[in-house]
Amino acid sequence: MTTPLKSARSVADVTTGSILAVVEIAVPPERVFRALTDSQEVVLWWGSRETYQVTQWEGDLRPGGQWRSTGVSADGQPFSVSGEFLEVDPPRRLVQTWKADWDEGATTTVRYQLEAIPGGTRVTLLHDGFGERAASCERHANGWERVLGWLGAHFAAPRAPAAGAGNYYFCRLLPPRPSFAQDMSPAEAEVMKRHAAYLSDLLAKGNAVIFGPVGDPQGSWGLAILRASGEEELRALLAGDPFIQEGLGFHYETLPMLRAVH
Repeated sequence: MTTPLKSARSVADVTTGSILAVVEIAVPPERVFRALTDSQEVVLWWGSRETYQVTQWEGDLRPGGQWRSTGVSADGQPFSVSGEFLEVDPPRRLVQTWKADWDEGATTTVRYQLEAIPGGTRVTLLHDGFGERAASCERHANGWERVLGWLGAHFAAPRAPAAGAGNYYFCRLLPPRPSFAQDMSPAEAEVMKRHAAYLSDLLAKGNAVIFGPVGDPQGSWGLAILRASGEEELRALLAGDPFIQEGLGFHYETLPMLRAVH
């Protein structure tokens, strides 16, 4: 894991209806391009609980292919953004149209340019097509500075735990039935997305080390290795899981790790 070379910056030019944003990240362009276009990875970094969180991203990565992103805001309101890929040139360039459901149906264009620099990648983003919609241009400029900041943080080294906060726990999340992964309802699937977003946030904050489903022949279950200062903080972390909050029959089994080598 690495640290950003240069933090994200964004500026809006309302006279031309365009935005220029830049961040430098200490990983190769191939790695950044994957973070921008992989459906499993986008949801790990795009958003935060305090603002909004992308819970699903899908795209047909080719010129003319469609893409769509959905998520939920901090107050629980759903949102979506969609568009079409215009240029796909990995790992250097990605151009796509952008149509956000909060932006009055307008279609704009986002261009990512990934340039290899000493020690990493410079990501340059140009978002244009706002025309005379100055307020929308300025709001998106603020948004892109956050987004590129999240992208940089995705590759940043996890924060060192405070003194006494280095306890690790094996956490097994058991579903209400062995067949849950195969027959979950749409409502349960929505909570599953929120569960993944919650653990992704813990991962970004350093409270989670790794998490994911385990393919047990007797029925899949979830695994997370969490770091907490003690049992009280661990209980609070688990209680915040949407699966637990929604009372869907999930429960955690936890064991303290006697030693963690990493």
